Amino acid sequence: MTQSIYNKVVSMIYGMKRGWVFTTTNFLDLGSRTAVAKTLERLADSGTIRRLARGLYDYPEKHPVLGELPANYERIAQALAGRDSLKIQPSGAYAANLLGLTEQVPARIVFLTDGSNRKVQVKNQQIILKRTTPKNMATAGNVSGLVIQALRYLGKDHVDAKTVGILNKRLTGDDKRQLMRDLRYAPAWIGSIFRQLQR
Repeated sequence: MTQSIYNKVVSMIYGMKRGWVFTTTNFLDLGSRTAVAKTLERLADSGTIRRLARGLYDYPEKHPVLGELPANYERIAQALAGRDSLKIQPSGAYAANLLGLTEQVPARIVFLTDGSNRKVQVKNQQIILKRTTPKNMATAGNVSGLVIQALRYLGKDHVDAKTVGILNKRLTGDDKRQLMRDLRYAPAWIGSIFRQLQR
């Protein structure tokens, strides 16, 4: 029985692209939680998959020169958000970093979610899922959500012509149209930056 669960888990992992991040819950339709957990432990010990944190694994991407690449934060957050098709939205310093508005990758990477609060430590990086309001999640998955969160993090007094210039270069025409479609979800001061970028 356990052997057949092992084979099913392995074939499901191999069926996914490298870089996939997952938890035990991804396999619960294949067998009991205990059997799945044991299988994942065996696969981690053999180096097929990598344990990122307790109950959190990935099927690591490999680079010909660099070897195993670090897991993608967005995929980790998605795995933590679970199978309930919850939304996630990068926020704070991480959102600003993704848009090239800050150089440094923060030690705490925060994602807003419509699910429950969760926290996980992956090596020296803390990944946090923080429950927020439906209004904050209305733009999740859109570039506008990323821009709103990044500008909020920087704060009204720290957004200057240089910031607007970076966004202007970074965002495509489609991105800028998306900002205008989501204008109603942005605070007034961010809305006026959206309009500047549209011009």
